[in-house]
Parts: sequence; structure tokens; C-alpha cells
Amino acid sequence: MISTDKPLAGKRIVVTRALEQSGEIVGALQDLGAEVVLLPLVAFAPPEEWTALDRALQNLNCFDAILFLSRNAVRYVVQRCQALGIKCEAMSSSNRLVAAVGPATAEDATKEGLRVSFVAEDHTGESLVRELREQIAGLRVLLPRSDRGDARVPSALREAGATVTEVTAYRTVAPAHLDPAVIERIHRGHVDAIVFASPSAFRNFSDSIGREAVSTTSANVHFAAIGPTTARAIRESGARVAIEVTDAASIRVSSMADALAQFFQQRSAASPARSA
Repeated sequence: MISTDKPLAGKRIVVTRALEQSGEIVGALQDLGAEVVLLPLVAFAPPEEWTALDRALQNLNCFDAILFLSRNAVRYVVQRCQALGIKCEAMSSSNRLVAAVGPATAEDATKEGLRVSFVAEDHTGESLVRELREQIAGLRVLLPRSDRGDARVPSALREAGATVTEVTAYRTVAPAHLDPAVIERIHRGHVDAIVFASPSAFRNFSDSIGREAVSTTSANVHFAAIGPTTARAIRESGARVAIEVTDAASIRVSSMADALAQFFQQRSAASPARSA
């Protein structure tokens, strides 16, 4: 039985994160009374071949800095180090800068034995480079990332005077199957909000229902974006972002649950005024 004294009671929220990454936000939403509808729009896989990453890991002495832009980058790099018999601690020698895009990424790296010496305050790759600009000039930087990573971060690094080696540490792929019942609920407007945590998730959603349908859907269902790059991808498609979590204080995806609760509470409070 749904408790009506919770701020998201009666709200149906679609979570599009990969299943292995959705536990935190699902728990936070349910704690606030929401009905959570799972629609994983991204999945992750190893690179199609390991040559470039293996070469980089076997020649760590060639790099002055390693930048981790996601928890997945940490996860797959660590797994490959283990497969190659390389101690993870070797990545964070006393002379090497190890930087993370945010606290969660830094926490994962620390758990694996890396010494993270810098964490971005604004939790985006571009912010990380901007905040490190004075330190990375002239450095040789290893950038392990998704195969779908765009050019903004490496370009900013090179503009700052760094020599950049990009390697694919993992692939971001579309799920093999999307639940047609959930897609139908979205089409009919039988959900209240859809949470997108990455540009890839949104693009896979757009590809699955069509660009025109995306714009129509965003007029009836509230799109929620975690991070400025996700919000940008949604807006560039012509769709509307109703809820956005981008500030530096929001260091966990569970912060989106609080933002959704605040959004719907404000709408509820404003409803009597609109109907008066």
C-alpha cells in the first residue's frame, strides 16, 4: 500500500540507468514514495580489442597523469590491470597525478588502492580540465574512457598544453531489448518523469521512439537530467528538461530523488493558485 505522506507518493518515475548502476537512485526514489519503473537504456561492455589500453597500462612510466571521467573507467581499467597482473597501486606513483571527475569516481578508485590527488569541484570532464589547467601544461596524460566519449575533454587538455593519449577502456552500448510495456506507458503519458543520467541513455531513448516522439513526450512527461552534459543533449534534441541536477553539491545520483520531490511539491503547491 502506497504511503500518501511521502513527497513522491503516487508518482511513477522511469529510471534509465544500467541495472548494475540503478540501485542507489531506485532506493532513494522508493524511500520518498515513488513507484519506480525500470527501463535500462545503456549497458556496458569491454572494448572490442584491448591493444591500446594494454599498451598504456604496461607503459605507465610514459604518463605523468591519469584522468578518470567515470566510475566505469575505473572499473574496467582496474579489471584489465588485474588481468595483466599489474598492481593498481602502480597507477598512482608518487610522481603521477591521478584525477577524478567526481567524488563517487574518486571513491571507487580509492577502494582499489589508487591515491586520488584531485577531484573536480563541478563534476564534469570539462570542469576537471579547467580546474587542472595550470597543473597539466606539459604533462603526458592518459585518458581511459568510453568509446562514445566526445572530443571536448581531449581538446581542452591539448589546449591547456597537455599531450593526450586516449584509450577505449569500455564500450557504452544500447540494451538488446527494451520493455515494450514500459515504452507504451511512456507513449500514453502514464508515467510522471523519466530520469536520464547520461547523453547515451537519452540518445538510445530517442533512437527507440523517434526524435519527433521525444519532443512530444517531453511536453507530457517530465524529463529529468543528471549532469549538464545530459541536460545539454536533451535540449539539443529540442526536448524540454524539467528537472536538472548539476550543481557541485549534488554529488550522488540519489540527489535527483530530492530534486524530483521538490519539483512535484512545488507543482502541487502551485496548483490551487492556478485553478483559483
